[in-house]
Amino acid sequence: MESSRTAYSGGGRRRATRQKLYEAAVTLIAEQGFSATTVDEIAERAGVAKGTVYYNFASKSVLFEELLRHGVGLLTASLREAVEETDRRGGSRVDALDAMTRAGLVFIHRYPAFTQLYVAELWRTNRAWQSTLMVVRQEAVAVVEDVLRDGIANGELSDEIDTPLTAAALVGMVLVAALDWLAFQPQRSLDDVHAALSLLLQGRVGGGLPKRG
Repeated sequence: MESSRTAYSGGGRRRATRQKLYEAAVTLIAEQGFSATTVDEIAERAGVAKGTVYYNFASKSVLFEELLRHGVGLLTASLREAVEETDRRGGSRVDALDAMTRAGLVFIHRYPAFTQLYVAELWRTNRAWQSTLMVVRQEAVAVVEDVLRDGIANGELSDEIDTPLTAAALVGMVLVAALDWLAFQPQRSLDDVHAALSLLLQGRVGGGLPKRG
């Protein structure tokens, strides 16, 4: 029993150390870029010895690759949780999409530096971690795809929907809108931004426009 507690404690300490390194790395890389950020700076910001960085990660590139896995994994988990909560309440597939929209906004509001890095890295194709990024991106988008397919299957959504493209568009909408909100409209509340995106999601933006003759 004692050895079990010791092993758990050790695992918990390592997770805590990795979390500190993730937070230090994402802040520094957001501030000055990946190439300009050194392992020494990451260690100093995290409050650990340089050797601790290499004990947990083989290199700076491996640390950043794991950071991407960790961050997108958190986002994916929050999207799944939003769907599961909607299901428990007996909500529709559109309700589930709306819940995921809010979950995405909450995530980005909590981790803005990571989100900026993630979006920036999507446009770079010469990184060592490009294949990892594509895999974790698809895991997040797949949660939305599943909800769209369920909605099509039960007749709630049109069978003309291009599922992969629509899922990617919805995820992109939340990412870009949230970053714009935080950078240029920070005075707006999360509820306000969510309400605006809900109108888009439910196709009601053009509902009040006069028809052209």
